[in-house]
Order: sequence, then structure tokens, then C-alpha cells
Amino acid sequence: MMYSTKLKMLKRMLCLGMIGWASPLLAQEQPVKGMVLDISGQGIPGVTIKAEHEKTRKSTVTTSSGTGLFSFSNLATGGPYRFIFSSIGFKSDTLSGYMLASGQQIALSIKLKEASNELQEVVIGYGKSKRNEITGAVTSIKPDEFNRGVVSSPGQLLQGKVAGLNITRSGNPTDKPAVILRGPSSFREGAQEPFYVIDGVPGASIDLVAPDDIVSMEVLKDASATAIYGSRAANGVIMVNTRNSGKGLGKLSYSAYAASETISNSIDMASGDELRSYLRDNGKVLDKISDDGSNTHWLDEVTRTGISQNHNLNFNGGGENSSYGASLNYFDNQGIIKTSAMERFIARANMEQRLFDNRLKINLNLTNSNTTNDRIASQVYNNMFTYLPTVGVRKADGSFYEDPSRTTGTGGYYNPVALLENNTFQGKTNLYLINGNLKANILNGLDFNAMVSVQSEQLNENLYNNRFSMLKQGFNGYAERSSVKNTQKVFEGYFNYDKSFGDHNLKLLAGYSWQENRNGDGFQTSGQNFVSDDLLWNNLGLSNGNGSTVVNYGNNYISTLRLISFYGRAIYDYKGKYLLQATIRRDGSSAFGINNRWGMFPSVSAGWNIDREAFMGNVSFIDNLKLRGGYGVSGNSIGFDAYTARLIYGAQSGSYFYSNGKWLTAIGPTQNDNPNLKWERTATLNIGLDFGLFKNKLNGSVDVYNKKTTDLIAPYSVSTTQYPFNVLTANVGAMTNKGIEFTLNTTPFKTKNFSWNTAINLSHNKNEITSISNDLFQASEFYTANVGGRGQSGALGYQIIREGLPLGSFYTLRYAGKDAAGKSMFYDKAGNASTANTGFENFEVTGSAQPKLLYGWNNTFRYKQFDFNFFIRGVYGNQILNATLADMTAPIYAFQTNIAKEALSESINDDKAQFVSDRYLESGSYLRLDNATLGYTFKMKGSRSLRLYASGNNLFIITKYKGVDPEINMAGQTPGIDYRNFYPKTRSAIFGLNFNL
Repeated sequence: MMYSTKLKMLKRMLCLGMIGWASPLLAQEQPVKGMVLDISGQGIPGVTIKAEHEKTRKSTVTTSSGTGLFSFSNLATGGPYRFIFSSIGFKSDTLSGYMLASGQQIALSIKLKEASNELQEVVIGYGKSKRNEITGAVTSIKPDEFNRGVVSSPGQLLQGKVAGLNITRSGNPTDKPAVILRGPSSFREGAQEPFYVIDGVPGASIDLVAPDDIVSMEVLKDASATAIYGSRAANGVIMVNTRNSGKGLGKLSYSAYAASETISNSIDMASGDELRSYLRDNGKVLDKISDDGSNTHWLDEVTRTGISQNHNLNFNGGGENSSYGASLNYFDNQGIIKTSAMERFIARANMEQRLFDNRLKINLNLTNSNTTNDRIASQVYNNMFTYLPTVGVRKADGSFYEDPSRTTGTGGYYNPVALLENNTFQGKTNLYLINGNLKANILNGLDFNAMVSVQSEQLNENLYNNRFSMLKQGFNGYAERSSVKNTQKVFEGYFNYDKSFGDHNLKLLAGYSWQENRNGDGFQTSGQNFVSDDLLWNNLGLSNGNGSTVVNYGNNYISTLRLISFYGRAIYDYKGKYLLQATIRRDGSSAFGINNRWGMFPSVSAGWNIDREAFMGNVSFIDNLKLRGGYGVSGNSIGFDAYTARLIYGAQSGSYFYSNGKWLTAIGPTQNDNPNLKWERTATLNIGLDFGLFKNKLNGSVDVYNKKTTDLIAPYSVSTTQYPFNVLTANVGAMTNKGIEFTLNTTPFKTKNFSWNTAINLSHNKNEITSISNDLFQASEFYTANVGGRGQSGALGYQIIREGLPLGSFYTLRYAGKDAAGKSMFYDKAGNASTANTGFENFEVTGSAQPKLLYGWNNTFRYKQFDFNFFIRGVYGNQILNATLADMTAPIYAFQTNIAKEALSESINDDKAQFVSDRYLESGSYLRLDNATLGYTFKMKGSRSLRLYASGNNLFIITKYKGVDPEINMAGQTPGIDYRNFYPKTRSAIFGLNFNL
């Protein structure tokens, strides 16, 4: 070991010696050479070094090699020059006062210190700020902290990594994950997801970004951080920052992986022989069409090992005044259910031009994303479990086993293999985004920024049910096509002023924003009775409708929505100790009522860097300690179009009038006008403490928040004597979310050859509905999640919205066990048990879907060139309504559909075993080993590197849940429902590489 250390020191001395003793010829070609080292003396690759003339401000840029060496060959003689060194993860440093003379050479050597979290820059919206200057609740995640695996959406990268951020997803490659930050803040479906800002473009589609192109993601949690985005930020803001144009010599990088995915868990269903035996023991026999002697495992018939691949190629570089970058990404994700898949191709290009001694910078970015989603019929999910295992997939003549006369069970009784082969569903999305940025340095400290972007989304949906499809019996082939275009245009213009006056530092922002969304520009049509199934939907002209054929034109309509905003922000600090920030944004939207189209969204926050006080001078173990607090208001306008508050007329179902010898469908109001409709508003109080101890080997934060949402929008029944229509969409309700979040990151061991970093995050949130009525509109409760149960009638819903309860409160029968005959009993309100207590009047609140704790634990080990990481995440304290298992625990229907294996112990005479009750309300708590990765990095010459790795996802799970997987969708109005529509989770094995030139 000692010999090796001395040898490395000798090599470095020889390198510096060679720089100093270079020949005059070499000196003229490369007047400046040097080496960048870390504190331990190791060369740092990829460091950006800018050589700047201190008087003319002309500059040139280069980067260090894989061993930390760098050189400049095009510097003019004279000076003085300063050399600025910067690299992610290290403190920037500068060497100044160097004069260059002809025939002489300068040798530079510098050691960069690792940057603490407090000194790292964070994107905060319309600018950047150092961590120690931030007064809001902001979490920044870098690429080495992202989740690894078969990732189809960038949201999955953050799963389990950010305290308070709840992300759930299924195994379906075509589904997007559901994302909720700090609990639900709306009753409305699709209105709870955070607002995305991609490279400064507000509202840009997250599908435009390849995960490999992301360099950081910031999650803005509280209103003091999000209020700058006003009416769209009530659910939080996620800032996505991608690779931009490079500097210095060209760099090429390539990453790829191949993955194999299998189903991770299932529900044990009765086999064909087990079902026959159960029926025979109870005096029942299957009819001939339902039993051909087979033992078919339908789940095996419809699933497969999914093979996925991902390739990402990135190239960037630049010169003194211009830089460029480009990337290509190809992703192919084959689903574990046959015929389901997602294929995506993303191309990006960007360039930057610097003019007038860097006083003017112009950026142009182009992105195009093409995605093809191959979907499956929703009826597959139920039938792959419940279709009778006593019949084969096909008959002797090759046709599928089907029983057209039966539709037992929700969604129908269909051969699941036939569903996959006889029905084709395909969606194609073409997204492009072009955005340009201009930054002009007007005066010292005063910059003007302008951004223009146009995003176009083309959605093409295609469906074909062939002549054998049970979904379109008698149609002799049915095709449906739709094509819709959505366009978003954005202009942002703002001034930044940054000035220091002695111990006083001031940053001012003032801006204007204009946005227009034109959606639904397209059409839909259909055809049936095709001569051949071979062309699918590709030639609707070959359809041959009859006199009764009705073309499905869909319900597409064009709407145009505009949003205009004025915003400002002031950030002040005194000696870096006392921090103050205030923001205000005024938004106007055409979506809301004529009386409430404008809204004001203010915030104020403060911070105190306690570690910089004189009385902390002798406290050596504290490196940074900051107390911060803030209050602000933000809004939620997600899910509204241009006609939300307008009076709308449409066809009146069941209402006709006689005209010219024909009965015609009447036209009447289908939506009331509400001139007072406005944004849902969320006010958040947040208090936090950030700390770094023991030379920042231990750092973290604690946040406590109280988030109150008012003016919640919901439909209310109204009298038709006062309104044209019997339902009015109005602002009435209120909801609170109170919680605490804790993050901790530490490096217990770090030597030259070995290091261990571990990070944990914990979050607790309590959600409560505080109001659903006001002086004008009254309601005692709303019933939701009407999933139904076979034979169970009269239920208005299995979840309830009521004051004092959390969103997602279950409202069910209470199971009381079996009577002497083996039949299910239920309690009434008085606590009496009977088989007759099945009416809706006996329903009660029986649980909640809201979790008490979310947690994630990440560990990274490095030994020489080896690295190993494992990540554990989980949820505690929530409940899931396993309506899927309820439907499969139906012994009375065992001669019509298959039943769960555990139902074989039920009495076949129990006609209420499948009734939805708290019997099927299960714990949703789980602990999952989400990922484990082992990698090895090969040392190569210069800045080149090659890393090979093997990774496993969803390796095991600890849970009491009896369903397929406890990671159930928590978004929307009805969280925590498992109801025969769940694509199974996958377990994957991944092999990949990262190559940098």
C-alpha cells in the first residue's frame, strides 16, 4: 500500500514537472496546462475550467480529462487572466492574476473541496439559489439518487426518494404513475398531480423527457416555494432539468440496458380438478359447455416474460461563444400480459450562442417524442382469474371456447386469450416542443429573460374488434379511429436584479406570462361489417354498414383556454444570516366564472442561518443549521377547460319532440352557468429545520406543515326552478392536510477505497375533510366508489365524503361471521348479527385508505471500482378494499365462474360471501426491496469510462395483503380500491452499461 501511494505521488510530480519543463514550441501551442485534484489528491474528471480575461471579459472553456488534466491552446498573450474551476459536487474556486507572455508556459494545480448540501445550487422557479439561501421546503434529487429499473415515466425516478411524495404505479407499461404530494387536496379526478416545469417551460408534458437526459429534479413542496406558479401550484411543483448544450471539447455518452420482467405475485385460484371436486361434494355439476375435462391456468395463458430495452445516446460540446447538445433515446417495454407494450423514441437538440462578451445568450431547444401504446381490453383483468379452468383455450376446430349467452360478473364472461387475440387497441402520441430562451445582461446585476415555447400533441387512437370478438357480437368486424391535436403556446418575460450593498444582498424578480391552450382539435369515426379483418382500422372505406348502423363520432370538441399572469419576487439576506423572501402572482384564466377570473397568490418566508452567528463559533460539530418558516397561498386549476363555468346545451336522453313526421331527440341544458366559479385555493404554513453535522457527514431536515384547501369544487344538486339543469358545479368544500417530514443522509464510513452512504426519509400526513356545505349549497355526505358486488344491490357507494373524515374513507357492511348454515352475517346499526342485514342503511365507516407513514431507505456502498446499492421503501397504516378478492369469493357462482382457492372452504349455499364488507378491508402496509444494483467501473485513458451493472427490481415484499399487490392507486376521488382492474406488478432483472467518451 505504501509503495502504491508513493508511486502515485511520483506520477503526479512527473506530470507537473513535464508541464513546467515543456519545450518552447509546446509552450506556444499550449501556454496553460494544469491538473485538478480532490482533497485526497485524486484527479477529478469533467471539471469545467473557464479562462477569462479580467479586463476584456473574453473567455474560453475547457474540461478536465479522466485523470484531471487540462490545457488551453488558444489564449492570447497579455492579461491578467483568471481561471474559474467548477464541477457538480465540488465548491467552485478561482485562480487570478496570471499574465501570459510569448514563449512562456503556466502550470496550474488546484484542489477542489467537496461542496456541502448548503452550497449546492437548486432550481426554484425563474432562477437558481444556493441551498443555504432557500427559505421554502425544497427537495433536490440528483441522477445518482434516482430509482433504477425499467422506467417508462420520469415520475418513477422519485418513487420513495422524497419525503411526503406518494407515487404508485402498476406493472402496465402504458400507464403513468399516480403522484400525490402531502396528501390529496381536491375531490376531483385527475386534479391532484403536481405541476411540472421542464427546463423552465411551465406545463410541458413529462412524456417529452427521457429519464437518462435528466440531470436533476426539484420538488417544491410548500406555498412559499410554489406560489410563484400561482393558480397551478396547489399540488406542489416538480422542476425537471435536463442536459443542455455542453462546453469545451465534444463529449459522447451512451447508456443501455436490457431487462427481463415476470409477474411478481398473483391470487391463488382453484384449479379445474379442485373446482370439479368442490362442486361434486356439494351436489353440483358443470354443464357440458363449461367442462371439457381441462385444467387451464388462465393467468399463464395470457402472461409472458416481458423483454425490455433502453438505449440513450448523448453528444454535446462547444467553443468560446457557442455550444450544442443532442440526444436520442429509444425505449421498448414489452408488457407481461401478451399484446401489451409501449415503444417510445425521443430526439432532442439544443444550442446556445453567446454574444457581446457573454452579455447576450440565446438558447434554442427542440424535442420530439413518438410513443406507441399497445393496450388490452379491460375485461382481461377479471377474466384471467375468473374464467372457468375446466375448459380449454380452444376447441378441437381451433376456435376459442366461448359462451355468448353468459355475461355473469362485471364486464362480462369472456375467454381472456380470445380477448387478446380478437381485439386490438393502439394509441399513438406524437409530441414536439420547441422553445427558445434569451438572456440579456442589461446592466451590472440586471438581466432580462424571455422564453417562448410551442408544444404540440397529436393523439391517434385506434381500435379494432374482429368478426370473432365477443365485445362486438354480430358486427362482423368493428373499427374506430380518432385523431385529436392539442397545442400549448407560452410566453414568459421577466427581469432579474441581483445586487449586493455591503452586508446586504438583494435579488428581485418581476415578470409577465401568457399562455394559450387549444385542445380537442380533431374528430372520431367508426365503421363495421368488413369484408376482411386483415387491414384492421387502416381502411374504414371497406366497411359496409346497414340501414341501422350508427357512426360513433365521439364527443371531441375544440376549446381554447388562456392564462395571463403577472408575478414578482424579492429575496433579501443580511450577512447570509437572516433571509427573507416574498412572492406574489396574479393570474387570470378564461376557464372560470366571469366574476372570478382573476386570483391573487402571495407568499412570505424567512430563514435564519444559525451556524453563522458568533455564539456558534465554538460549536465545531455543527457545520450548518438553518431555521426557516413560510406561509403562502397557491391555486389549483388542473382539470378545467374553457367551458367549465359556461351554460352548455346537449342531447336530452329520453326526451323527444315530434317534427316533420319524425320523433327527434330534444336539445336542452346539460351544464349550468356559474359566474362565481373560481380556483381551489391552498394555504400552507411550513416550518423547517435544516442541519449538517460533523463536517457534513450527517445532514438532513425536518418539516412540519399545515395545508388548508378551500373553495373545493364539487357537483351539487339544485332545483330546476332556479337553474336550467339539476346539477351545479360550485366552490363549497374545505380540506386540511397536516404532517411532518424527516430526511437524514449520512456517510458512516469513507476511506480511499471504501465508502458507505445511507439516506432515509419518513413522512406522516393526516387528511381531513372539514366542510362540504356553505350557506348556498348543503350536503351531508357524498357516496363514491360504487364498485358493486355480485348479487348486492342498493349500495350508493363503498366510500364516503363526509365532514370530519379523510378522503378515501370506506363505507361498507360490517361482517359478523357465519351462521349455523355457513351463511355470511352482517351487523346492523344496533350491533345485531343477521344474514338479512345487507341494506344500505346498515353501512358504516369502516376504515381509511390514507397511509399513516411513507418511508424510503437508500444505501450505497463503493469499494474501489465496485459499487452496490439497495433501496427499500414502504407504506404503513393504510387500508385497501380488496373488492377483487370479494368477487372471487363467490361460492354460489362456482358453476359459472372460477373462485379463489381459499373460497373452497366456504359453503356453496352462502349467497352473500362475496358481498363487499369490512371482511375484505385489508391492511395495505408493505415493505419492499425495490431495487438492488451491483456495478463495476473500468478505468480507461483520459475522460473515458465504462460501467457495467446488474440490477433487480421488486425483489421481495413483506405484506399481509391477499391481493396481487398492495401498491394500489392513491390518486383521485376513490383511493385504495382494488377492483378487478389491476395490471400485475412485475419483478425484473436488468443488465446495462454506461459508456462515456
